[in-house]
Parts: sequence; C-alpha cells; structure tokens
Amino acid sequence: MNPQPKAIFFDLDGTILDWQTGMEETWLASIEKHNDGLYQPPEMQQRIRKRRDWFWQDPDRAKTGRMDLTEASRVIVQHAFEDAGITAPDVADNIATWYRAERAKTIAPYPGAMETVKTIQSRGIRLALITNGEAANQRRSVDKLKLETYFDCIVIEGEFGVGKPDERVFRHALEATDSTPETTWMVGDSLAADIAPAVDLGLHAVWVDEAGDGLPSDAPVEPHRIIRAIAELI
Repeated sequence: MNPQPKAIFFDLDGTILDWQTGMEETWLASIEKHNDGLYQPPEMQQRIRKRRDWFWQDPDRAKTGRMDLTEASRVIVQHAFEDAGITAPDVADNIATWYRAERAKTIAPYPGAMETVKTIQSRGIRLALITNGEAANQRRSVDKLKLETYFDCIVIEGEFGVGKPDERVFRHALEATDSTPETTWMVGDSLAADIAPAVDLGLHAVWVDEAGDGLPSDAPVEPHRIIRAIAELI
C-alpha cells in the first residue's frame, strides 16, 4: 500500500465472503432432496437460475430481497415452479428454506481474505465494514468470522437503517474511524453500491473484479484501481 491510507472500508459479500462458490451445488442438492417426481432436477435448477437473475436484476426487488433472503429464495423458486407449470408451494418453500440454511452454514471467506484484514489492521490502519442486507443474517457472518476483532466500525444496512450507495453510511464510517475521504480507501465488488458513491465522496475506490472480465463498457463509474482479490492489497 503506497501511500498507506489512514482507513480502509470493506464490503462483505463478494469482497471478503465468497458468496458464489458452492452456490449452484447447494441449489442442486436442495432441488434433489425435495423432489418427489415433480421435475427433472437439472431442468429445475436452470429455471431457478433464470428466475434468480430476473429477481436480483431489479433494484427494488433486490433491496427488498436482501432484507429477507429466505423469502427472496421462496419467491424465486415459486416463480420457477410456475414457469414449469407445477403447483406445489410446500415443496418450493422447502427447497428455498433448506438452501438458505445450508448456505448460511457453508459460506466462507475467500482464500487469504482474513489474513489480509489482519495484516492491514496490524499496520495501524483503521478498518470499517460496510455491508448491505438484513441485520440478523449479516450479523451472523460478522460473529462467525469474529470481525468485531478487526473492524473499528461495522455498518449493516438492517441495523443502520439505510445501506449503500447512500452516502450516509460512508460518512458514518468516516466519522467512526476519524478519517477523511482523501486518506480513505473503499474496497468492494459492486460498481454501483461500493465504487460509485466512494468516488463521489472523494475516497480512493478499489474495485474487486473477481471474474477478471474488466470494466464493463457501460460501467457507471471508473475505479481508481482494479484487483481480483483483496489479498492483492498487501
């Protein structure tokens, strides 16, 4: 890190926590577990994947959905069943509920992510975690990883009342870490929620492009730096 910032703000899901690895396998396991001859599992998985994309691409649905992930999954599966002409609401609910419970147990940090956080903290850099989502779900991840040990400030949308890209969450973190935009970095995987507001406020914005696809041609903002994983920060 050169020059060394006074503070670094991190997103959680997709930045520290690997929310994608194992996702499709868990969906398929739940689809197979609760099948009673109603469908072909690979076909139903494809329908659910299509409805997932439909659900989360809408900003309003996404905002509501992230505040209750289990209910969001139920809606997704119910629509997938409707697409297949299947009327079995109990089975759809069971698929969604089991999937969410399993994901909560198995989701884990990216390789080297926690070591990176610990190293940065050891250098005297103030840390803030800024994450969208429902309070209990996100707090469960915070507790599981003992993030309170490393972060001076943790802002969870469901606890704070608003989430990214609302500038109030960033201003709160700046105040809590006694830092200024000029001396602070924001690291996250969402160009809209993490990078754009950080740039607007004058923070040094580091975009996590896990897939390595590069900046989209229609990107709403240009980050100051692009990395594949936060381990590159050190």
